[in-house]
Amino acid sequence: MSSSQILPFAFLVINTIAAVNAPIQDCDEVFNYWEPTHYLNHGFGFQTWEYSPEYAIRSWLYISIHAVFNIFSLVINRTQGTQINGLIWTRMALGAACAYCELHLVQVVSKRIGARVAAILAIVMLSSTGMFYASVAYLPSSFSMYTSMMGLASFLEPENGLGTQRGIAWFGLGAIVGWPFSAALILPLMVDELVYVRLTGKISGTLQRMMAGVARVLPLIPLDLAINALFFRRLVFSPWRIVSYNVFSGSSRGPNIFGTEPWHFYIRNLLLNFNVWFLLALCAGPIVALQLLFRRPSASRLTNFRTLVFSAPFYLWLLIFSLQPHKEERFMYPAYGFLCLNAALALHVLLFELGHADPKSVLGRIPSLLKTCLVVAGVLVTIAICVLRTTGTVTAYNAPMKVYSIFQDPEYIRAQGSLCLGKEWYRFPSSYFLPKGIRAQFIKSEFSGLLPGHFSGEIGPLSLPIARKIPPGMNDQNTEDPGKYV
Repeated sequence: MSSSQILPFAFLVINTIAAVNAPIQDCDEVFNYWEPTHYLNHGFGFQTWEYSPEYAIRSWLYISIHAVFNIFSLVINRTQGTQINGLIWTRMALGAACAYCELHLVQVVSKRIGARVAAILAIVMLSSTGMFYASVAYLPSSFSMYTSMMGLASFLEPENGLGTQRGIAWFGLGAIVGWPFSAALILPLMVDELVYVRLTGKISGTLQRMMAGVARVLPLIPLDLAINALFFRRLVFSPWRIVSYNVFSGSSRGPNIFGTEPWHFYIRNLLLNFNVWFLLALCAGPIVALQLLFRRPSASRLTNFRTLVFSAPFYLWLLIFSLQPHKEERFMYPAYGFLCLNAALALHVLLFELGHADPKSVLGRIPSLLKTCLVVAGVLVTIAICVLRTTGTVTAYNAPMKVYSIFQDPEYIRAQGSLCLGKEWYRFPSSYFLPKGIRAQFIKSEFSGLLPGHFSGEIGPLSLPIARKIPPGMNDQNTEDPGKYV
C-alpha cells in the first residue's frame, strides 16, 4: 500500500478515535451547540441566554445544518432497532470532514511546496493533541478551522485565478456559518494578490477575482437571515451580533465578564497541545526571513517572500488573541492548519540547511548518518510526547462520557425522573446521553453565575414555535437566576 493510500486512512482512523473517545473539553460546546441540536432532533434540551430572541447571539444556521444531518442517526435507530448516540454519530461525521480537509491541504502542499514539507505536515497533524481534539469539536471555531485549511489550499493552488476565488469563498463560508473572526486569517494571504498587482499592473483582473470570490458567499447572508428569522422572529445577521457583543458591548457586558487570562495563556496552551511543533511554528517566519535577508535559495518551491506570506496568518492570529483579556483554547482552532504548516516549513528549512552546510563549518563536519539519526530521534520523541499527552488527557478526563453512557443501557430506556447536577454541572456531556424520560436539572452549588435554562415545553423534531419564546430569567451580564434551580 502506497503512502497516498495510507494517508487518507490514517487521518480518518485518528479522527474516528477522537470522535469515540475524546472528552468534551468545553461546556460551551455542550450548552451552546449540542443542546440546541438535541432540542431540534428530540424536542428538549438546555437553552442558554445567547439563544433567547432577546439577545440572539448564536446562529441557528450552524445548528440547523448539524440537526438535519443528525436525522440520519434517528432514521437508522428506528429502522435497525439500534441505539446509536447522535453525539458520537455527528462527531464521526465531523472527523471525516476534517480528515478530508487535512488530506486536501497535504496534497496541495506536496504539489506546490514540496513532498517533504507535505510529509512533515501530515506527521504534525496526525500526532498533535490540538488537532486530535479540534477535529471533532462541535464548535464554530472548528468549522472555521476546516474552511481555513481549504482556503489556504486554494491560495496555494492558484489555477488561473480560480484559487483566489475559491480561497475567498472558503474563508467567507467560515466567517458566516462558523466564526466571523476567522476572516482575519485571509488578510496576509491577500498581500500576495497585492504584490501581483504591483508587479503586473493587472488590477482589473485581481478585482474581478476578488469580487467573484465574494459573490460565491453572498447567498449565505440571506440564508442566515432567513433561518434566524424562523427562530428569533426578527432579522438577525449572526456574524454581526457575535462581533457586536464581543467587541462593542462595553465593560459591563462582553466576553471579559466570563473570565480573563494573562497574555501568555496561548503560549502555554499551545506548548501543551503541540509542544515542539509549536516552537517550530514560531521559528518559521524568522528562519525564512533570514534566508531572504542573506539571499539564500529557497528550501521549497515557493519563493522566500511567498513563504513568509503563507506563514504570517498564524502570527497575526496569535497576536490578536493574545491581546484579548478573555481567552479560551477553542479560539486558537481556526489557526491550527497554519500552525501545522509553519512547523512543517521550519523543520524543512532546518533539514535543508543541515544538508547543505559548508563542509568547513561545524555542521558540515558532522557525519550525514549522525545528523539523520539525530533528526529522526527528535521527531520520534516529539511524536511520543504528543501521543502521551493525548492518551493522558483522554484517560484522565473521559469519566463523564463513561458515567453518562450507563443511561444507554436497556434498563434505563423507559426510566422517568430528574438527574440533578451540582457544582460540576459543566462536565455534563449533553442530553444525548439521557433517555427521553429523564431531564437534567440544576441544584444550588458554589457556582453563582447564570446557568442555562430549558427550552420551554416539549416538541417534535425540527418544530420551531417554542424556540421563539423569550425565556424567563435570562441576561447578558452573567447574573445568577434562582429560577434555574430545583
